[in-house]
Amino acid sequence: MIKKTVEGILAGILIAIGGTVFLSCQDKVIGSLFFSVALLCICYQGYSLFTGKIGFIPEKHDKEAFSVLLWGLLGNFIGTLLCGLMLSVAFPALKETAALLSEAKLTQEIWETFIRAIFCGILMYLAVVIFRDKKTPLAIFFCIPVFILSGFEHSIADMFYFFLGYSFTWQTFLFLFVVLVGNAVGGMLMPTLRLLTADKKEKQ
Repeated sequence: MIKKTVEGILAGILIAIGGTVFLSCQDKVIGSLFFSVALLCICYQGYSLFTGKIGFIPEKHDKEAFSVLLWGLLGNFIGTLLCGLMLSVAFPALKETAALLSEAKLTQEIWETFIRAIFCGILMYLAVVIFRDKKTPLAIFFCIPVFILSGFEHSIADMFYFFLGYSFTWQTFLFLFVVLVGNAVGGMLMPTLRLLTADKKEKQ
């Protein structure tokens, strides 16, 4: 339990670093590209990121897989919370930027947020599964900038932005819940469809 949570905290810290460099860059394209360092390090180190793990639940959905997912999610929350609070002190200007970003996100309709989260989940699954199966980080450097520049919603990154901007309202946590569910749906969409349409040999 402790090991799984710590691995989630470490992933949350890396997402916070990625979010910090994104907010620090005036050029969104460059910022989104450098954000990729977060997932790259998470994948190489084997840390537990909710959006990187959820897509594999259709393949392996035993007690251990759910335990890793949920304790890792708790760690993601803790990691982004601690980093958000610390970095808000170290970078007051970024705190203001994050507050404005958070405010804009909360103006979205629930279904708008949910759909944006689904497409982020799809891209996150593709980035991680290609890294795993093809042994290349190439998809990470494309999928991460694509989801950011498209305006799709990433639950763990959003946690960091809200915590950095000191947004702690019930709307914030409702928003994060909707994004978590959307990321889960998107992350599991492709592997679920593949399993449903696979022949017996492929399923085995």
